[in-house]
Amino acid sequence: MNEYNIALYPGDGIGIDVTLEATRVLKALEEKFQSFRFNTEEFNWGSRYWRRTGKVVPDDFLDIVRPFDAIYLGAVGDPDNVPDHITLVPLLKMRQEFNQYVCLRPARLLPGVDSPLADKVAGDIDIMVVRENSEGEYISRGEIRNEGRAEDQALQTAVHTRKGIERILHYAFKLARRRQQHVTMATKSNALKFGMVFWDQVLEDVAPDYPDIRCDKCHIDALAMNFVRCPENYDVVVGSNLFGDILSDLSGAIVGSLGITPSSNINPERDFPSLFEPVHGSAPDIVGQGIANPVAAIFSAQLMVDFLGETAAAALLEKAVLDNLADGAVRTGDIGGTASTVEVGDDIVRRIRAA
Repeated sequence: MNEYNIALYPGDGIGIDVTLEATRVLKALEEKFQSFRFNTEEFNWGSRYWRRTGKVVPDDFLDIVRPFDAIYLGAVGDPDNVPDHITLVPLLKMRQEFNQYVCLRPARLLPGVDSPLADKVAGDIDIMVVRENSEGEYISRGEIRNEGRAEDQALQTAVHTRKGIERILHYAFKLARRRQQHVTMATKSNALKFGMVFWDQVLEDVAPDYPDIRCDKCHIDALAMNFVRCPENYDVVVGSNLFGDILSDLSGAIVGSLGITPSSNINPERDFPSLFEPVHGSAPDIVGQGIANPVAAIFSAQLMVDFLGETAAAALLEKAVLDNLADGAVRTGDIGGTASTVEVGDDIVRRIRAA
């Protein structure tokens, strides 16, 4: 029997609720297949840990989660109690210290889900946002000078390396070979004459290695507009840490809800654990109401199961979620239903058991 050790970091807000549903579907898969086991260990970090200790994670949290096969994160953020730039530090550290340089954020318009865009139907939108996840704009380089004075100023420095850009571009091109053979790179080289011009130059160096792949680039502002205007024109979209973050949230919105879009933070070499999480945040405005959509969290678990090599189980889980959405009888309010978080989880678990 294959055994996988999973570190659970439910985090804050609705992250706790959706993580519970994700663990329930993992247990259902275990029972269904009986050929693997997920050994989960939950870490009560985030704002709950902050209230006890004044920290969101223990000082040695990286050493604690390093031995695990994967990390599952629910969501982080409790801005009424902990500043967001503090809450997010552990996630950024895991991405950087564990070399999770590939962030995959798929956005598909699925059967049974309505897009806010007119005349779009299932299959019209199928975008994979490939986000450089380990450097760029989210590197903590900078300072605030003369704080509290009239002449104070903030400096925030992005760091882009040839190694970092090359490896994410290669990943995007190889991924496109398995999809629609089209890569679009987000840039802003008309205004950012160092960092984004460098991205353009590296793209010119890498693209000739993939003569079978159609390649173009687009300024981030125009690309955001086109995600709304003509999303069907895009297949694999690759960009820097900041650009990938913005585009993946937008792509989640145009396929119906952030509540259905998953993500994975991958160390392709598998030297460190990879991390899986829904794209959405902790949603403080609906905490405690039991109405959070668990689909993104469950889809994130599906990505994790597939990454760990249990492809048949991952395929069954994907089918169970797709059937739930297509049927439409049990869904949360963000996509037009009235069901609770637990009721959606119950329906997906039932479909796994009945398969």
